[in-house]
Amino acid sequence: MNRVILCGRLTRDPEVRYSQGERAMAIARYTLAVDRKKRRGQDNNEQTADFINCIAFDKGGEFTEKYFRQGMRVLVSGRIQTGSYTNKDGVKVYTTDVVVEEQEFADGKNASSGGGSQPSNAPGTSGAIGNDFVNIPDGVEDEGLPFN
Repeated sequence: MNRVILCGRLTRDPEVRYSQGERAMAIARYTLAVDRKKRRGQDNNEQTADFINCIAFDKGGEFTEKYFRQGMRVLVSGRIQTGSYTNKDGVKVYTTDVVVEEQEFADGKNASSGGGSQPSNAPGTSGAIGNDFVNIPDGVEDEGLPFN
């Protein structure tokens, strides 16, 4: 079984390109900094994160382009894919990427923007109010909601 689940922060804004052909497909590449657990006696100068290359295709790539930004904490699941190519100097380069199958935000809207936490029922937010009900913001169309 080839399955990986990661939680980390984007090291930079994703790089998105579109494939050529009849149906252009979004191909988004980004790197996640995934923290390692510290071990007892570990030197504070040692690297404590792994930098993992991720690639999202089609709708996942479009989602990445629209919503993901540097510093955001995201959850990713997918599969590891290895490959190789010969660079312009004639040296064979080996690659390892996570091909993203699912991705989502790991923090609230304000957490990655440095805005601090805001109460979920503050004016202008769509947070929970009492008994886990959520305010629906003005302007949301009924047909876009997942219930009747």
